[in-house]
Amino acid sequence: MTNLQRILYMGTAEIAVPALEALHAAPEFTVCGVCTQPDRPSGRKRVLTASPVKQKAAELGLEILTPERVGSCCEALAALKPDLLVVFAYGQYLPKPVCALPPEGAINLHPSLLPKYRGASPIQSAIANGDTRTGLSVIRVGEKMDAGDLLMQVPVEIGPDETSAELHDRFAALSAEVIVKAVRVLRDGTAVWRAQDDAEATECRKLEKEDGRMDWALPARVLHNRVRAYQPWPGTFTELTGKGPLKILKSRVESGVGVPGTVLDASGEGPLVACGDGALRLLRVQPPGRAAMEGGAFLNGHSLPVGSKLEA
Repeated sequence: MTNLQRILYMGTAEIAVPALEALHAAPEFTVCGVCTQPDRPSGRKRVLTASPVKQKAAELGLEILTPERVGSCCEALAALKPDLLVVFAYGQYLPKPVCALPPEGAINLHPSLLPKYRGASPIQSAIANGDTRTGLSVIRVGEKMDAGDLLMQVPVEIGPDETSAELHDRFAALSAEVIVKAVRVLRDGTAVWRAQDDAEATECRKLEKEDGRMDWALPARVLHNRVRAYQPWPGTFTELTGKGPLKILKSRVESGVGVPGTVLDASGEGPLVACGDGALRLLRVQPPGRAAMEGGAFLNGHSLPVGSKLEA
């Protein structure tokens, strides 16, 4: 058994909040500090806002550090005397001097079955690619991003219509269970590490707004998976000719043949749009300047006759 008690938690995004709460609640461990990203402008009014992890840390009365670059505050981190760094959705690369501060090094939570989907968008990538299975990995933080040795993996099934937002929330809850188990394994000295197979590695990049633009020449199943994957960011959208972007929030794959982007049916639950293979029923949409609505309500208030074209 090791003398592992003091944990420095490094996280920023909302998904990382439950794991922080779980570690703080574990009686055998002490969260000696929280390192998170500085406050950033948020919302339409660009109000300076603390990260979700900072907000929770303040609520729990924990010491908080918010360096612009984490490598610049090694002395402040060392002063907290951590035995271990726990990293989850922090948003910065950790330089070697930071990882070397505690005797037990640093571990990272990553929402994929590594080495698959190393990078910034593992949840969205799994759904966009039509995967039915993913998982949560706990790894040692190394010099190469998301490539450290594996300590623990927990498989997660993806529902056929599950969105990234829904899967995100499940990963957040699961991380609270997994991280405490992982730290206990390290404390007990029973950890078994295994190397990732780099030959099996895949990468996923940070998503951009244009990734959500619908290309109707693609198969309906591919577009449906993107609608699921890109909620809430970057969202999926098409162009209403002369009116601006129509956001697509929910869809269903159906049969249908026509020129890609052409409306095949303008009744019922929402417009049916021809794709490169099959068709997509738009079940929930958000027109320009309007609130989100069901596809049928959209048809009642907007002229979108059969044969009209949605632009890529």
